Amino acid sequence: MENQLIIAAPGSHRATGRTITEQFHAFDTRHPHVYRALERMAARRLAAGATRISLKDLFEDLRRQLPYAVAGLNNNFTALYARRLIDDHPHWADAFELRRRRAA
Repeated sequence: MENQLIIAAPGSHRATGRTITEQFHAFDTRHPHVYRALERMAARRLAAGATRISLKDLFEDLRRQLPYAVAGLNNNFTALYARRLIDDHPHWADAFELRRRRAA
């Protein structure tokens, strides 16, 4: 076992061995208020006339708003939150730019 190189599978996290999607679902289950906050923030921006929304910008705003932040609020989750917002609010689809996913 000594001096072995461990190579993570594509889409997995070295520390946990779980895919980003698995990590996201675990995080979302523990912190449902994060999604609700992102949903409110997106709704406010759209109501104020925004035609495009960056989930990374929402993440940064959320980090500033939360008194002690949220441990584990990983930028790798932005695309998954954007997809969830679109699933729940299909009429918001044009506000978010999505790219094809490479990993699960």
